[in-house]
Amino acid sequence: MASLWLLALAVACAGPTDGRRLKQPRCPSSCTCTKDNALCESAALIPRAFPPDVISLSFVKSEFTEIPKESFIHTPALHLLLFTANNLESLDEDAFLGLPHLEYLFIENNQIHSLSPYAFRGLKTLTHLSLAYNNLESLPRDLFKGLEALTKVDLRGNRFTCDCKLKWLVEWIYSTNATVDQINCKGPSTMQDKRINDLAPQSFDCITTEFASYQSLKFESISVEAFTFGEDQYVVFAQPFIGKCSFMEWDHVETVFRNFDDIDSTSTVICKPLVIDEQLFVIVAQLFGGSHIYKRDTSADKFIKLQGIDVLKIRKPNDVETFLIDGESFFAIADSSKAGTTTVYKWNGNGFYSHQSLHPWYRDTDVEYLEISSKPHLILSSSSQRPVIYQWNKGSKVFERRTDIPEMEDVYAVEHFRVGSELFLCLTRFIGDSKVMRWDGALFRELQTVPSRGSMVFRPFTVGDWQYAVLGSDYSFTQVYRWDAEKGQLVRFQELNIQAPRAFWPVSIDDRRFLLASSFKGKTQIYEHLVIDLSD
Repeated sequence: MASLWLLALAVACAGPTDGRRLKQPRCPSSCTCTKDNALCESAALIPRAFPPDVISLSFVKSEFTEIPKESFIHTPALHLLLFTANNLESLDEDAFLGLPHLEYLFIENNQIHSLSPYAFRGLKTLTHLSLAYNNLESLPRDLFKGLEALTKVDLRGNRFTCDCKLKWLVEWIYSTNATVDQINCKGPSTMQDKRINDLAPQSFDCITTEFASYQSLKFESISVEAFTFGEDQYVVFAQPFIGKCSFMEWDHVETVFRNFDDIDSTSTVICKPLVIDEQLFVIVAQLFGGSHIYKRDTSADKFIKLQGIDVLKIRKPNDVETFLIDGESFFAIADSSKAGTTTVYKWNGNGFYSHQSLHPWYRDTDVEYLEISSKPHLILSSSSQRPVIYQWNKGSKVFERRTDIPEMEDVYAVEHFRVGSELFLCLTRFIGDSKVMRWDGALFRELQTVPSRGSMVFRPFTVGDWQYAVLGSDYSFTQVYRWDAEKGQLVRFQELNIQAPRAFWPVSIDDRRFLLASSFKGKTQIYEHLVIDLSD
């Protein structure tokens, strides 16, 4: 305190010396005044009756709790303003507006817990600022913006929480020419007692994401997939109740997905696009009436039926997977009927023919193509046995049974994902917990268990730099998980309200990222993936 009074005295002595006769200040009853300065003690309010040529003003042990807007507009000559040991709790916007000559502002030993981001606006000549020994846990972003003359800032004695809201202060300390006294973090636990002055902006992980509801489509669907044809991107939904494959395109002007075309069919469960040599084919799997392959006739701008799929082999299609092996196009249909057979089809230049029949009589519910150790594989999941892994034989050009996944009964579907060079599986189980497994070079081994009662889809996907997995359930909210690199597993991230979800698919358009979600009992939903900087 002694140093502050000496400073106040020095500023007072630096007043006018040109011999002009100064008016006697009108001193408020709670204040003691001299020629150029005033000391107010135990004031209930901030007085406004000071003469305009006061250059030093101090408040001690006063009762007012805030400094309102333009509190000192009638004392424009102030060079020094001091508040110490008062009951101050907050500083309002433009609290010090109208002080073009203020150089020293000390607000110390008060109870301040909040500041307006614009509390110090207009103080272009301020060189010394102290907010020491208050109750501040954070500071609003860019609080010191416009204070270009600052040479000394004192923030000691506060209880700063060093989270993303304070990242800007670390960046400012790192770049400013002003001297900032050493201050410490009081939280969170990972930052406690660290010196803020020594932190780097990279110390804060402030980027997070969320999926925000973007568009609701007024139809139910059971499958969804995005694809690129020509230079445009499309989305196709299977609508089982009205028997239709609904194609949608992105409207770049209205920034919504709009209807493009339809394929009418019967009891449609899967609409799988496949582009070969710049030709678009769509595999339309139906529960009744047989499945078919359609081709896009670009000259007529419509879909035409190309061929039927063997109804004796494919009686109850449940999943379709497309893939390339050595530049050749294939697709596989998992058949879930007792009498059907999961079958691999191959393109021969004019159409698709049955290339290989995999195991019959097992009621396959899902087929997943992936590469294990750079070799093509298929994983078939079934309602009657554990998931079976098939490996492509390059010599005979067929898939051969390699092994199964032990202790994994009742797996409805399998999806794979990669993190760096590591390979993982998401296994969906309708009854019992779903699983995440990791390839160890010889076997898939269980990594984590995910509660999943009533789930029929556990879909991993990548958006930008983030790896997610979304777990849909018929009995609860859909759970979005995000990969945690430190824990080496998926962690729960967000809930989405989707009725009876059956499929999810990510799509990127116009530098925006979306998650498409089919709903078997409600509106089909589209969510936008947003990247949020918590330090803003």
